[in-house]
Amino acid sequence: MKMAFYGSSLLSSYWNGAATYYRGMLSELAKRGWNVTFYEPDAFDRQKHRDIEPPGWASVVVYEATAEACRTVIARAAEADVVVKANGVGVFDDELLNGVMDAAGPHALRVYWDVDAPATLAELRQAPGHPLRRRLPQIDAVLTYGGGPPVVAAYEAMGARLCRPIYNALDPATHHPAPPQPRFAADLNFLGNRLPDREERVERFFLEPAAHNPQGRYIIGGSGWETKGLPANVTHIGHVGTADHNAFNSSALAVLNIARDSMAEVGFSPATRVFEAAGAAACLITDAWTGVELFLTPNEEILVARDGQDVTNHLRALTPARARAIGDAARRRALAEHTYARRGAEVDVLLRDALAARRERSAA
Repeated sequence: MKMAFYGSSLLSSYWNGAATYYRGMLSELAKRGWNVTFYEPDAFDRQKHRDIEPPGWASVVVYEATAEACRTVIARAAEADVVVKANGVGVFDDELLNGVMDAAGPHALRVYWDVDAPATLAELRQAPGHPLRRRLPQIDAVLTYGGGPPVVAAYEAMGARLCRPIYNALDPATHHPAPPQPRFAADLNFLGNRLPDREERVERFFLEPAAHNPQGRYIIGGSGWETKGLPANVTHIGHVGTADHNAFNSSALAVLNIARDSMAEVGFSPATRVFEAAGAAACLITDAWTGVELFLTPNEEILVARDGQDVTNHLRALTPARARAIGDAARRRALAEHTYARRGAEVDVLLRDALAARRERSAA
């Protein structure tokens, strides 16, 4: 089965939080017989900050971020059994959506894969004439990176035939415990790019607790924080490539997860960093969001904070022994229930069943 996947980037995680998710999902689909071609634009300096070279389990086509190059890769959709347009490519998103759905063959399955569903749905509610909203009735399946029942209900209310959350997960071959490194050693580490819909929460859950504990050491990784005023005990280390994520997560007493506003509001949206940290057996503190207990058990496998004071209280009560116990428990749970192997098997069945149904309809 041939899959044409149009996304932001498989090769680079630079300003691209979906890279780990794409790698985990698509490598597992490849193991199940899918011949995946990933089309990504040369945009936003991602190609200058590649984390990986083209992998053996997928063909990667990097195209210039021009209208002509976009039209060329759109035409390739006609060769695939399944055509996937992901959100957040960043350039020519509307042209890609309309183009690949039109170019796909009559028997091909058309899929929209939303890696930022709460934000996408908020945008659709504000724009009834949005290209995606007009296209939804013609799309066979919408897969989302998270969002749970609220996202499914919202997409179906807007005309989606099928919507299924495919949550983030752990690739144990990629994310695992690593020797601690002094450059990442701290009381609390946070990794995330500076984004408008997360910055206020970073201030409340990370910067304010750091300011109230001047004796502690805090590290923030990610792009965009260069111009942000930070407490003296917070060190900004810039973009952290995926090759360093295990060491980053294994070197601190605890690692912090902070959701974007829309994901925190909707819930059921464990971020990539949740399972990366669990894979490294890190003690994770997360901001509170609905549904967290479906993935990890609070106080046993993860610590949940309602605000910055909770973050401070967790850190004050945390000993290295308890941090190890929580991290080890999270890793066991992730290995048992939240691997990309399990998610890939789920998507494989879903796509094959939907493709068969599509072909039956086309033949009728």
